Amino acid sequence: MQAIDPAAEPVKIRAVEPEDFPAWKVLWDGYNAFYGRHGVTALPAEITLTTWSRFFDAYEPVHALVAEQGGELIGLVHFLLHRSTIQLSPSCYLQDLFTAEGARGKGVARRLIEQVYARAKTLGVQRVYWQTHETNTTAMRLYDTVAEKSGFVVYRKQL
Repeated sequence: MQAIDPAAEPVKIRAVEPEDFPAWKVLWDGYNAFYGRHGVTALPAEITLTTWSRFFDAYEPVHALVAEQGGELIGLVHFLLHRSTIQLSPSCYLQDLFTAEGARGKGVARRLIEQVYARAKTLGVQRVYWQTHETNTTAMRLYDTVAEKSGFVVYRKQL
């Protein structure tokens, strides 16, 4: 992939389409590799294919947007809606955000986040939230400008 020049052609943020699978998969694999899920620790193909199918199932609350420039996908964001015990409207969890290496630092991730905000607002959602790894300092510099830290610490147990 060559470096992205934002001035060359506008970046378009749009819903993922079925024919995007091969290009989306390259980004998805890059995202998973970033978080150490590659090689022997890679996600099983069944998870990837099920995730992909959920984007097109009207009964699933899982959504995907992509950033496209010059006919090439350069970023993705996945988000899901869920109920809450502390508000009547659903919450939006921004689960995955990734941009191709050549697109980093050029506002693509910011635009993907802003489009999630816009979509969530249209759906009557009052809160969008996400988490990132504490070592992802580059992303956190962006996140600090588009949201506020909640102060909550995430605990989990694999069952």
